[in-house]
Amino acid sequence: MILDGKRGICGVRENQGGTLYSLVYGKLIAVHADPIEKKPLYHFLPGTPSLSIATVGCNFTCKFCQNADISQMQRDQNKILGRDWGAKGVVKEAKRTNCASIAYTYTEPTIFFEFARDIGTLAKKEKIENVFVSNGFMTKECIDACKGWLGAANIDLKAFNDKFYRDVCGARLEPILGSLKYMKKAGIWVEVTTLVIPDANDSDEELKQAAEFIAKEMGTETPWHLSAFHPDYKMLDTRATNLETLMRAKKIGQDAGLEYIYIGNVYSEEGNQTKCPKCGEVLIRRFGFEVVSNKLKKGRCSECGKKIAGVF
Repeated sequence: MILDGKRGICGVRENQGGTLYSLVYGKLIAVHADPIEKKPLYHFLPGTPSLSIATVGCNFTCKFCQNADISQMQRDQNKILGRDWGAKGVVKEAKRTNCASIAYTYTEPTIFFEFARDIGTLAKKEKIENVFVSNGFMTKECIDACKGWLGAANIDLKAFNDKFYRDVCGARLEPILGSLKYMKKAGIWVEVTTLVIPDANDSDEELKQAAEFIAKEMGTETPWHLSAFHPDYKMLDTRATNLETLMRAKKIGQDAGLEYIYIGNVYSEEGNQTKCPKCGEVLIRRFGFEVVSNKLKKGRCSECGKKIAGVF
Protein backbone atom coordinates (compact mmCIF):
# COMPACT_ATOMS: atom_id res chain seq x y z
CA MET A 1 0.00 0.00 0.00
CA ILE A 2 1.22 3.49 -0.87
CA LEU A 3 0.57 5.92 1.98
CA ASP A 4 -0.67 9.47 1.42
CA GLY A 5 2.16 11.64 0.16
CA LYS A 6 4.33 8.64 -0.70
CA ARG A 7 5.42 7.17 -4.01
CA GLY A 8 5.43 3.63 -5.34
CA ILE A 9 8.46 1.49 -6.17
CA CYS A 10 8.72 3.10 -9.61
CA GLY A 11 9.17 6.49 -7.97
CA VAL A 12 6.91 8.27 -10.45
CA ARG A 13 3.44 7.66 -9.01
CA GLU A 14 2.35 9.45 -5.87
CA ASN A 15 -0.59 9.10 -3.52
CA GLN A 16 -2.16 12.54 -3.23
CA GLY A 17 -5.16 12.51 -0.92
CA GLY A 18 -6.08 8.93 -1.75
CA THR A 19 -5.64 9.22 -5.51
CA LEU A 20 -2.56 7.84 -7.27
CA TYR A 21 -1.16 10.40 -9.71
CA SER A 22 1.42 9.95 -12.45
CA LEU A 23 4.30 12.40 -12.12
CA VAL A 24 5.58 11.74 -15.65
CA TYR A 25 2.48 12.00 -17.85
CA GLY A 26 3.58 13.85 -20.99
CA LYS A 27 7.07 14.49 -19.58
CA LEU A 28 9.44 12.86 -22.08
CA ILE A 29 13.12 12.51 -21.23
CA ALA A 30 14.01 11.01 -24.62
CA VAL A 31 12.62 11.36 -28.17
CA HIS A 32 14.65 9.79 -30.98
CA ALA A 33 14.04 8.18 -34.36
CA ASP A 34 15.77 4.78 -34.22
CA PRO A 35 15.89 1.76 -36.51
CA ILE A 36 13.27 -0.75 -35.35
CA GLU A 37 16.14 -3.26 -35.23
CA LYS A 38 17.60 -1.36 -32.28
CA LYS A 39 14.67 -2.32 -30.01
CA PRO A 40 15.54 -5.12 -30.99
CA LEU A 41 12.66 -6.22 -33.23
CA TYR A 42 13.75 -8.19 -36.31
CA HIS A 43 10.42 -9.60 -37.46
CA PHE A 44 8.29 -6.46 -37.18
CA LEU A 45 8.46 -3.93 -40.04
CA PRO A 46 12.19 -4.57 -40.64
CA GLY A 47 14.19 -1.70 -42.07
CA THR A 48 11.82 1.02 -40.87
CA PRO A 49 12.43 3.85 -38.37
CA SER A 50 10.61 3.95 -35.04
CA LEU A 51 10.09 7.08 -32.97
CA SER A 52 11.49 6.01 -29.60
CA ILE A 53 10.25 7.78 -26.47
CA ALA A 54 10.61 7.44 -22.71
CA THR A 55 9.96 9.12 -19.41
CA VAL A 56 12.04 8.91 -16.26
CA GLY A 57 11.48 5.89 -14.03
CA CYS A 58 11.26 2.11 -13.82
CA ASN A 59 9.65 -0.51 -11.60
CA PHE A 60 12.88 -2.56 -11.61
CA THR A 61 16.25 -1.75 -10.08
CA CYS A 62 18.53 -3.75 -12.39
CA LYS A 63 22.15 -3.45 -11.31
CA PHE A 64 23.32 -3.69 -14.94
CA CYS A 65 20.94 -1.12 -16.46
CA GLN A 66 22.51 0.67 -19.43
CA ASN A 67 19.92 3.45 -19.16
CA ALA A 68 20.21 3.95 -15.41
CA ASP A 69 20.77 7.68 -15.82
CA ILE A 70 17.09 8.01 -16.76
CA SER A 71 15.47 4.82 -15.45
CA GLN A 72 16.83 5.41 -11.94
CA MET A 73 16.97 9.23 -11.96
CA GLN A 74 14.06 9.50 -9.53
CA ARG A 75 15.95 7.27 -7.05
CA ASP A 76 19.61 8.15 -7.56
CA GLN A 77 19.19 11.89 -8.15
CA ASN A 78 15.75 12.51 -6.62
CA LYS A 79 14.78 14.25 -9.87
CA ILE A 80 12.08 13.87 -12.49
CA LEU A 81 13.13 15.71 -15.61
CA GLY A 82 11.63 15.84 -19.09
CA ARG A 83 10.14 18.03 -21.75
CA ASP A 84 6.36 18.46 -21.88
CA TRP A 85 4.65 16.76 -24.81
CA GLY A 86 1.07 16.06 -25.78
CA ALA A 87 -0.07 12.80 -27.34
CA LYS A 88 -0.96 14.59 -30.59
CA GLY A 89 2.48 16.16 -30.67
CA VAL A 90 4.20 12.79 -30.41
CA VAL A 91 2.14 11.37 -33.28
CA LYS A 92 2.87 14.48 -35.33
CA GLU A 93 6.60 13.99 -34.69
CA ALA A 94 6.37 10.36 -35.78
CA LYS A 95 4.78 11.47 -39.05
CA ARG A 96 7.32 14.26 -39.53
CA THR A 97 10.23 11.82 -39.17
CA ASN A 98 8.54 9.22 -41.42
CA CYS A 99 8.47 6.64 -38.62
CA ALA A 100 6.38 3.54 -39.24
CA SER A 101 5.97 3.00 -35.50
CA ILE A 102 6.32 4.54 -32.06
CA ALA A 103 8.45 2.62 -29.56
CA TYR A 104 7.92 3.06 -25.83
CA THR A 105 11.41 2.16 -24.71
CA TYR A 106 14.67 3.05 -22.89
CA THR A 107 12.89 2.84 -19.52
CA GLU A 108 9.76 0.78 -18.70
CA PRO A 109 6.68 1.76 -20.74
CA THR A 110 4.17 0.55 -18.16
CA ILE A 111 5.27 3.24 -15.70
CA PHE A 112 3.94 5.85 -18.14
CA PHE A 113 1.19 3.60 -19.44
CA GLU A 114 -1.60 6.19 -19.51
CA PHE A 115 0.44 8.45 -21.77
CA ALA A 116 1.52 5.52 -23.94
CA ARG A 117 -2.11 4.42 -24.34
CA ASP A 118 -3.25 7.92 -25.29
CA ILE A 119 -0.47 8.19 -27.89
CA GLY A 120 -1.00 4.65 -29.12
CA THR A 121 -4.69 4.96 -29.82
CA LEU A 122 -4.10 8.18 -31.79
CA ALA A 123 -1.15 6.67 -33.66
CA LYS A 124 -3.14 3.60 -34.67
CA LYS A 125 -5.78 5.83 -36.26
CA GLU A 126 -2.97 7.39 -38.32
CA LYS A 127 -1.79 3.88 -39.34
CA ILE A 128 1.34 4.17 -37.21
CA GLU A 129 2.18 1.02 -35.25
CA ASN A 130 3.15 0.89 -31.57
CA VAL A 131 5.72 -1.27 -29.81
CA PHE A 132 6.73 -1.84 -26.20
CA VAL A 133 10.27 -2.61 -25.08
CA SER A 134 9.48 -3.91 -21.63
CA ASN A 135 10.61 -5.97 -18.66
CA GLY A 136 7.24 -7.76 -18.83
CA PHE A 137 6.26 -7.04 -15.22
CA MET A 138 2.63 -6.20 -15.91
CA THR A 139 -0.84 -7.51 -15.15
CA LYS A 140 -3.27 -9.21 -17.50
CA GLU A 141 -5.47 -6.13 -17.19
CA CYS A 142 -2.60 -4.02 -18.51
CA ILE A 143 -2.12 -6.34 -21.49
CA ASP A 144 -5.87 -6.35 -22.15
CA ALA A 145 -5.75 -2.54 -22.24
CA CYS A 146 -3.12 -2.79 -25.00
CA LYS A 147 -5.35 -4.73 -27.37
CA GLY A 148 -6.20 -2.90 -30.54
CA TRP A 149 -3.29 -0.47 -30.54
CA LEU A 150 -0.12 -2.32 -29.45
CA GLY A 151 1.28 -4.25 -32.38
CA ALA A 152 4.48 -5.72 -30.97
CA ALA A 153 6.69 -6.03 -27.90
CA ASN A 154 10.20 -7.06 -27.10
CA ILE A 155 10.18 -8.50 -23.59
CA ASP A 156 13.30 -9.03 -21.50
CA LEU A 157 13.64 -12.51 -20.06
CA LYS A 158 16.52 -11.44 -17.87
CA ALA A 159 17.21 -14.88 -16.42
CA PHE A 160 15.43 -18.11 -15.68
CA ASN A 161 15.80 -18.17 -11.93
CA ASP A 162 13.89 -16.24 -9.33
CA LYS A 163 16.95 -15.52 -7.18
CA PHE A 164 18.56 -13.54 -10.02
CA TYR A 165 15.39 -11.50 -10.45
CA ARG A 166 15.16 -10.76 -6.72
CA ASP A 167 18.86 -10.04 -6.12
CA VAL A 168 19.79 -8.24 -9.33
CA CYS A 169 16.52 -6.69 -10.56
CA GLY A 170 14.40 -6.27 -7.44
CA ALA A 171 11.62 -8.30 -9.02
CA ARG A 172 10.30 -11.85 -9.56
CA LEU A 173 10.44 -14.30 -12.45
CA GLU A 174 6.95 -15.84 -12.47
CA PRO A 175 5.02 -12.67 -13.42
CA ILE A 176 7.26 -12.22 -16.46
CA LEU A 177 6.61 -15.78 -17.64
CA GLY A 178 2.89 -15.17 -17.24
CA SER A 179 3.06 -11.93 -19.22
CA LEU A 180 4.97 -13.57 -22.05
CA LYS A 181 2.35 -16.28 -22.44
CA TYR A 182 -0.62 -13.93 -22.08
CA MET A 183 0.77 -11.33 -24.47
CA LYS A 184 1.26 -14.02 -27.10
CA LYS A 185 -2.34 -15.18 -26.62
CA ALA A 186 -3.52 -11.57 -26.92
CA GLY A 187 -2.29 -11.48 -30.51
CA ILE A 188 0.62 -9.12 -29.92
CA TRP A 189 3.77 -9.97 -31.87
CA VAL A 190 6.41 -10.83 -29.25
CA GLU A 191 10.18 -11.16 -29.44
CA VAL A 192 12.29 -12.07 -26.40
CA THR A 193 15.68 -10.71 -25.31
CA THR A 194 18.08 -12.22 -22.80
CA LEU A 195 21.14 -10.26 -21.74
CA VAL A 196 23.67 -13.03 -21.16
CA ILE A 197 25.83 -12.13 -18.14
CA PRO A 198 28.97 -14.19 -17.34
CA ASP A 199 28.65 -16.32 -14.19
CA ALA A 200 25.20 -14.87 -13.47
CA ASN A 201 22.67 -16.34 -15.90
CA ASP A 202 24.81 -18.07 -18.54
CA SER A 203 24.84 -21.71 -17.41
CA ASP A 204 23.82 -24.35 -19.94
CA GLU A 205 21.00 -25.49 -17.68
CA GLU A 206 19.48 -22.03 -17.25
CA LEU A 207 19.78 -21.14 -20.93
CA LYS A 208 18.16 -24.46 -21.82
CA GLN A 209 15.26 -23.77 -19.46
CA ALA A 210 14.72 -20.35 -21.02
CA ALA A 211 14.88 -21.69 -24.57
CA GLU A 212 12.52 -24.57 -23.81
CA PHE A 213 10.04 -22.21 -22.16
CA ILE A 214 9.98 -19.97 -25.23
CA ALA A 215 9.63 -22.92 -27.59
CA LYS A 216 6.90 -24.68 -25.60
CA GLU A 217 4.88 -21.79 -24.22
CA MET A 218 5.27 -19.22 -26.98
CA GLY A 219 6.11 -21.19 -30.09
CA THR A 220 9.32 -22.11 -31.91
CA GLU A 221 8.72 -19.19 -34.29
CA THR A 222 9.30 -16.67 -31.48
CA PRO A 223 12.59 -14.79 -32.07
CA TRP A 224 15.13 -14.97 -29.23
CA HIS A 225 17.73 -12.20 -29.02
CA LEU A 226 20.89 -13.06 -27.10
CA SER A 227 22.70 -9.86 -26.11
CA ALA A 228 26.23 -9.44 -24.83
CA PHE A 229 26.66 -7.84 -21.42
CA HIS A 230 29.00 -4.88 -21.03
CA PRO A 231 29.94 -3.56 -17.56
CA ASP A 232 27.57 -0.79 -16.50
CA TYR A 233 25.92 0.96 -13.54
CA LYS A 234 26.45 -1.21 -10.43
CA MET A 235 28.09 -4.16 -12.22
CA LEU A 236 31.26 -2.51 -13.42
CA ASP A 237 33.43 -5.34 -12.11
CA THR A 238 31.66 -8.05 -14.10
CA ARG A 239 33.43 -9.06 -17.31
CA ALA A 240 31.85 -8.58 -20.71
CA THR A 241 30.23 -11.47 -22.55
CA ASN A 242 32.32 -12.98 -25.33
CA LEU A 243 31.04 -14.20 -28.68
CA GLU A 244 31.80 -17.81 -27.81
CA THR A 245 29.31 -17.71 -24.92
CA LEU A 246 26.61 -16.26 -27.15
CA MET A 247 27.22 -18.89 -29.82
CA ARG A 248 26.92 -21.57 -27.13
CA ALA A 249 23.62 -20.06 -26.04
CA LYS A 250 22.45 -19.95 -29.66
CA LYS A 251 23.21 -23.67 -30.07
CA ILE A 252 21.19 -24.41 -26.93
CA GLY A 253 18.28 -22.45 -28.40
CA GLN A 254 18.54 -24.30 -31.69
CA ASP A 255 18.55 -27.65 -29.87
CA ALA A 256 15.32 -26.55 -28.16
CA GLY A 257 13.76 -26.02 -31.58
CA LEU A 258 13.81 -22.23 -31.82
CA GLU A 259 13.83 -21.12 -35.45
CA TYR A 260 15.06 -17.54 -35.15
CA ILE A 261 17.94 -16.73 -32.79
CA TYR A 262 19.91 -13.51 -32.99
CA ILE A 263 23.09 -12.20 -31.37
CA GLY A 264 23.43 -8.57 -30.31
CA ASN A 265 25.74 -6.06 -28.59
CA VAL A 266 28.72 -7.71 -30.28
CA TYR A 267 29.69 -7.99 -33.94
CA SER A 268 28.43 -11.18 -35.56
CA GLU A 269 27.42 -11.22 -39.21
CA GLU A 270 25.97 -14.69 -38.79
CA GLY A 271 24.03 -13.64 -35.70
CA ASN A 272 22.24 -10.80 -37.50
CA GLN A 273 20.80 -12.73 -40.43
CA THR A 274 17.23 -13.94 -40.78
CA LYS A 275 17.28 -17.34 -42.44
CA CYS A 276 14.44 -19.48 -43.70
CA PRO A 277 14.04 -22.31 -41.15
CA LYS A 278 13.04 -24.67 -43.95
CA CYS A 279 15.62 -24.20 -46.72
CA GLY A 280 18.27 -22.09 -44.97
CA GLU A 281 18.17 -19.18 -47.43
CA VAL A 282 19.38 -15.86 -46.00
CA LEU A 283 16.30 -13.66 -46.34
CA ILE A 284 17.23 -10.53 -44.39
CA ARG A 285 20.86 -9.51 -44.11
CA ARG A 286 21.80 -6.84 -41.57
CA PHE A 287 24.92 -4.86 -40.80
CA GLY A 288 24.54 -3.59 -37.27
CA PHE A 289 21.04 -2.10 -37.12
CA GLU A 290 20.87 -1.54 -40.88
CA VAL A 291 18.99 -3.87 -43.21
CA VAL A 292 21.23 -4.21 -46.28
CA SER A 293 19.08 -6.71 -48.17
CA ASN A 294 15.57 -8.13 -47.81
CA LYS A 295 14.54 -11.04 -50.04
CA LEU A 296 11.17 -11.70 -48.40
CA LYS A 297 8.25 -11.81 -50.80
CA LYS A 298 4.99 -10.92 -49.08
CA GLY A 299 6.30 -12.41 -45.84
CA ARG A 300 7.47 -15.64 -47.48
CA CYS A 301 10.81 -17.16 -48.35
CA SER A 302 11.79 -16.17 -51.88
CA GLU A 303 13.27 -19.64 -52.48
CA CYS A 304 10.89 -22.21 -51.00
CA GLY A 305 7.81 -20.12 -50.24
CA LYS A 306 7.67 -20.86 -46.51
CA LYS A 307 5.78 -18.21 -44.54
CA ILE A 308 8.15 -16.42 -42.16
CA ALA A 309 6.67 -15.53 -38.78
CA GLY A 310 6.30 -11.83 -38.10
CA VAL A 311 4.76 -8.62 -39.42
CA PHE A 312 6.34 -7.60 -42.72
